[in-house]
Amino acid sequence: MPISSSDIIFEDNHLLVVNKRAPLATMGVADDRPSLIAEAKEYIRRKYNKPGNVFLGVVSRLDTPVTGIVVLARTSKAASRLSKQFRNRVVDKQYLALVDGHVIPEQGECVDWIVRHPRHRKVLLADESAEGAQLAKLEYESIQHFKAHDGSPQTMLAIKLHTGRKHQIRIQLSSRGHPILGDRKYGSDISFANGIALHGRSLTIEHPTLKHEMTFVTPFPKSWRRQGIVLDGG
Repeated sequence: MPISSSDIIFEDNHLLVVNKRAPLATMGVADDRPSLIAEAKEYIRRKYNKPGNVFLGVVSRLDTPVTGIVVLARTSKAASRLSKQFRNRVVDKQYLALVDGHVIPEQGECVDWIVRHPRHRKVLLADESAEGAQLAKLEYESIQHFKAHDGSPQTMLAIKLHTGRKHQIRIQLSSRGHPILGDRKYGSDISFANGIALHGRSLTIEHPTLKHEMTFVTPFPKSWRRQGIVLDGG
């Protein structure tokens, strides 16, 4: 199922902003496996009848089971300038996460240090002094409560990232007793749609050449609606 024009949030000569489905790797998989970067290159190739190689730089990414906004650069200059924004943390990234349990307090901040697992493709909480430890910081707010079929509570969180570490949201919520639905790697025992209940909802960047601020927003995932999850107000 390659990407189509309906998956494109914004496009110009410098940017391609895509609403990624799940499960789909952003990049870094074998040639015979689908990835967003390969599908996006094929989209550009078809649309503009471009023979040969197509340049697209990955400046943001999402985990394979996560849906939402991914920004791709169509020129090397745009890739360099956008990557600098992400490194300097001047990009605003916001997510939706549906988690197990009733989250208390209703809003707050999570600050941790995390490290890569030495053997498995996951991360762990660690002391600040641990080798390779990275600061992970986010803000959250409970925006709606649900009940599972068995009556157990679930909470929809709006999340603002201050750092962009690998699996950051997943480990920080799980470690507080609220794993993201469907995220078996971090403690969930609930199946969820085609991935996990984490969605890259909005992203604000500065355009790499025009220099004005741009905010991109994705619609609520259709796969979530099919599971009966609808936010108040639609």
